Amino acid sequence: MISFKQLPLEAKAAVAAGVIFFSMMLSRSYLAEQLELRTRRWLLRLQMALFANALMLIGSLHVWRSTVTTFSRSSAASSFCFMPWKIAVFMFLALAHSSFFTLLFLVAEEPYFFSLAAYTCLGAYIILIFFLFTLGSVEQAYKFLAGRGAKAGTSNKNSRTAMKPVLAVMLTVVLTVVGLLNASRPPTVNSVEVPVHKLPSTMNNLKVVLLSDIHLGPTVGKTKLAMIVRMVKALKPDITVIVGDLTDSEAEIIRPAVEPLGELNSPLGTYFVTGNHEYYTSDVSNWFELLKSFNIRPLHNENVKIVSPKSTDDWFCLAGVDDIEADVLRYSGHGMDLKKALRDCSSERAIVLLAHQPIAAKWALQERPDINLILSGHTHGGQMFPLNAGAYFLNPFFVGLYKVGQNTFVYVSPGTMYFGIPMRLGSRAEITEIILRSP
Repeated sequence: MISFKQLPLEAKAAVAAGVIFFSMMLSRSYLAEQLELRTRRWLLRLQMALFANALMLIGSLHVWRSTVTTFSRSSAASSFCFMPWKIAVFMFLALAHSSFFTLLFLVAEEPYFFSLAAYTCLGAYIILIFFLFTLGSVEQAYKFLAGRGAKAGTSNKNSRTAMKPVLAVMLTVVLTVVGLLNASRPPTVNSVEVPVHKLPSTMNNLKVVLLSDIHLGPTVGKTKLAMIVRMVKALKPDITVIVGDLTDSEAEIIRPAVEPLGELNSPLGTYFVTGNHEYYTSDVSNWFELLKSFNIRPLHNENVKIVSPKSTDDWFCLAGVDDIEADVLRYSGHGMDLKKALRDCSSERAIVLLAHQPIAAKWALQERPDINLILSGHTHGGQMFPLNAGAYFLNPFFVGLYKVGQNTFVYVSPGTMYFGIPMRLGSRAEITEIILRSP
């Protein structure tokens, strides 16, 4: 029987990831009610960082062998540039691995340069892994189809082997720069008209501004949030809604960065529902209190009547549900409860629901098909290549406006900022201006 010491490094990393994942499940199932909130918060984040790093170690070993070990066997190893290249690759991988730990130690009013560098390297790491795998697969397929694997000369073989990592690195550098430039631009303002069945005529053209996935934390701070608030105020919305993932940190730590939210002054109110990342902070109650101090109302499985400024008899029901991750984490007092959220919301009136994840929107419509409009986020539009494909296939609604049935619409925001990695490839940050039209 093979001992643990005899396993290759990749297998050891996979075993470590499995052990950490098992410990996460145990913590969620048996320790959630026994540990102090702060302790549970740190344990969860530490476990997630260690789990991610264990998985990344498998890819990092492949990156090192492809970009360093490959060249150490050639004449390039004796060149003056080889040692600086080894150091650069090592620093790149170290920064990428350290990115997950910045949530524990480096969160403040404005992002630290180290955090920005670490998450940039993480984004480049993902792109590089993709191209190394893709180019390697293409190479193997070519060898198989051409039947030339054993006939190629040593010099030609070495040349082709070297070309793969060089090309992968070049593509990664180009896409990283493009992604950074795209994410650094202000969010685009996208205006969408949505016909809302049973919306009173006095509320025709009501303007709702939708924000989602701002992710205040290691790479998004007060400056970017202030920019978003200025853009929202310029639109002069009747209602502003934030559909989750506002933050990745505890309220006390990042409070100064949140202050611009106090400038939102939509006449019919500003509303908030939790996303999965709010529950990762394990600090939802403090976030609710902080938001209330800025006149932002959390909809914690509850609803409000949005009354027409022109007639008190005309109104529609605006409801919000907790994110479904609260159920997975067994977060006390939280979890998606649609019946509670829609209590007293009659089908005779228009119903608008705020639900962070598109899968929650799907479940809500299965239970209450009379909902007229659901506003969601979560997907980031994939945020960056090559993650777009995964986000597309894992969510029933990906990005943009969807019509479901006769009188129901779902709109999924691509996110107003980004999570961690300050890059966007194949997607664009967005502030959505939704114009409600009465039939």
